[in-house]
Amino acid sequence: MPDERRLPGPIILGVGWSFTEHMIRTAAALAASIEEHLICAFVDPASYLTEWEPADHRTALSLDPSINAEAEFPSRYLQHKLEAILGKPGHSWSFRVLNGDVPKALSRLAENTGAALLVVGAGRRGTLARLDRALEGSVSAALVHRQERPVLIIPEPRNKPG
Repeated sequence: MPDERRLPGPIILGVGWSFTEHMIRTAAALAASIEEHLICAFVDPASYLTEWEPADHRTALSLDPSINAEAEFPSRYLQHKLEAILGKPGHSWSFRVLNGDVPKALSRLAENTGAALLVVGAGRRGTLARLDRALEGSVSAALVHRQERPVLIIPEPRNKPG
């Protein structure tokens, strides 16, 4: 008999260009504590053509069959940063690159994987960050209103190590 108190399914962690080690470690610890897989997902809002997992495993075909090394740079860069914190991807975590509108892409991934929970950062502090959110909207707010899964928002630590 399944435990009704347990959240079944992986945890989706939305990662942007800049993220804190605190956010990554918090999401990884949460996934480990409920014995679920952590899927770290970067969404490229400038691209709508293909979604893929690293190691050239394509989940959809691009309209342009040529390999664009410049377009694949973000995934290699971010995966390297994540590996420095979490180790090599495998049983405990994986990395995905998604395309399009950030909240829609994360919601779609959560639906397709049967995710138990979505985790995102609270966003950067400061005037420019507030302006960005005013113009583009808040990812966390859109996720809360777009789907029914729980959304955990991890704030940046107040005292960043120098």
